[in-house]
Parts: sequence; C-alpha cells; structure tokens
Amino acid sequence: MRNIPVAEVDDLDRAVLAVGTDYPHDHLLPFHEHRRTQFLYAVTGVMQVETIDGTWTVPADRAVLIPPLTAHQVTMTGVSTRSLYIEPSAVPWFPARCRVVDVSALLRELILVAVDMEPRYPDHGRDAVVIELLLHEIRNLTPLPLDVPLPSDPGLRRLCDAFLREPDIHDPPARWATALNVSERTLSRLFRGGTGLSFTQWRQRACVLHSLRPLAAGVPVSRVATTLGYENPAAFTAAFRNLLGRPPTAYGPA
Repeated sequence: MRNIPVAEVDDLDRAVLAVGTDYPHDHLLPFHEHRRTQFLYAVTGVMQVETIDGTWTVPADRAVLIPPLTAHQVTMTGVSTRSLYIEPSAVPWFPARCRVVDVSALLRELILVAVDMEPRYPDHGRDAVVIELLLHEIRNLTPLPLDVPLPSDPGLRRLCDAFLREPDIHDPPARWATALNVSERTLSRLFRGGTGLSFTQWRQRACVLHSLRPLAAGVPVSRVATTLGYENPAAFTAAFRNLLGRPPTAYGPA
C-alpha cells in the first residue's frame, strides 16, 4: 500500500500493515498516536521523532520503533518512508519507549516486498512467511544511540528545548544553573535524574544528533562543526565518531 492513511486500513484483520509514504520536503506530522505499534523506516532523508520524554533522530536506512498509543510528532526532511503497523499482540516484546535501530539489507528488502503485498495477504504461503520473517528480524535489531532524552522538570525541559533549537557545544552549565536559580551541583543532579546522562554527555549527544540533518543535506563537515561551536572539524569528527562509531562523512548524501 502506498500513500494511504493507516486509519483507512487499521481494521484489516492482519497482524502487519505495510504502508509506503512520500512526504513533501520539510514536512511536519503534528502530534498523533496509533493503536498499533509502528516500525517507521526512512528510505531517504532524515526524520526527527519527538515524544514527551525525548527526541530520536532517524537518518536514511534506519528505523524507529514507536510503541502503541505513544503521542509523537515527526519532522521530515526529504523523507520517503515505509511503515509497518503491527498488532501489539503480535509483538509482546516490543520496547515500551521509542528506539532507533539499524536496518540490514535483508530487512530492507523484506520491508519493500511487504509494501507491495496485498493488504489482506493470505494467512499461509509466501506473504505470510515474509511477515513472519520481518517480525523475527525486527526483534533482533540492535538499538542505536540516536536519542536525546528529555527531563520532566518544566524549567529544565524549557532550557533543553531551547538548546535543541540552537545547540552550542560550549554552552556552559553555569548559564543553565543561573537560569534555574540552582547550584551547578544541583543542575548536575537534575540532569542525571531527568535524562540518565550528565550535562556534558547530554550536550554533546544533542550537538552530534543535530548535525545529522545538515550533513544529510550535503552541508560540509567544517561548516557544521563551526555552527555547533567546535574549534575545528577534527574535534567535531572525534565527538561524532565517539557516539556513532562512524565519521560524519558516512551520514552525508548517498
């Protein structure tokens, strides 16, 4: 199925519905939720998925697992997607929180085949086997560190949201502490308790993940590094590789 709202087919009595969708450049899907779990795969472009407790950046050839009834919005930059909407009862092992995963060559081909299958595929035969193998492959995917957790504390959350709009690797914790009228030690405790990361870890992760969209658009590494406040491209590349295991050039245009 292609370019069909899932609401139109949600009641089909099949465990998995596969839908391909092409979006306009810089498209925003406002907050919504699905009854089914969703495996949202980016064939092209970069997606940013946001929920109440974090953001997930999804480059091309990766996917995000979205639990059922999870309110989320998605910012699409040059994106064509292939989604699997899965009955929760078919995936009791599905994570309770969004998760970005890599997509193997095998899984990619299975997804593309599923989108072109008849929506009410036979319960037995080739199509049913494709669906069974899809679910097996998804269950064994390794999570990627492409999320930025967000705290529930309202004041700290506002500062985090503002930082995500304009990240700066040298933004000092003292400024945040002053804005919250707390000590830097208290800020550190708030960050660790609210995000599971230290302030420095969170700041660096936010900067690296922010860079994925301009890198995918072809912006030179040197310019991205400068925009984020790094002294030189080498420092940015080291931080990027430390988080994602690959250099920034690996996330540029295909």
